[in-house]
Amino acid sequence: QVQLVESGGGLVQAGGSLRLSCAASGLTVRTYTMGWFRQVPGEQRELVATITGSSLSKYADAVKGRFTISRGNAENTVDLRLTSLKPEDTAVYYCAAGTGFWPGGIRYDYWGQGTQVTVSS
Repeated sequence: QVQLVESGGGLVQAGGSLRLSCAASGLTVRTYTMGWFRQVPGEQRELVATITGSSLSKYADAVKGRFTISRGNAENTVDLRLTSLKPEDTAVYYCAAGTGFWPGGIRYDYWGQGTQVTVSS
């Protein structure tokens, strides 16, 4: 059974930083394209960053230069480092694992439960 568990969310002031972590079980993250998404109530879920098994990465324009996706220090984890946070980054952040053609043909089959990030102004 595949499980993705996010951690590291919280409340932070604008300009601050957070590190989100996604711990996977039941799959090996290096064999999947891993993605971080975020969603604000009433809006569509948006892709924030992705990383392939060969460490290719891609970011949404809104977070380029501020967020970094990487394989985590712990085994079978994927991290998202958030810096220079803005109030508009406030959302529930989800980890997902997918397969398919990079970059636009990835289908994300497995999802975590999400972790809340709140940025105060």
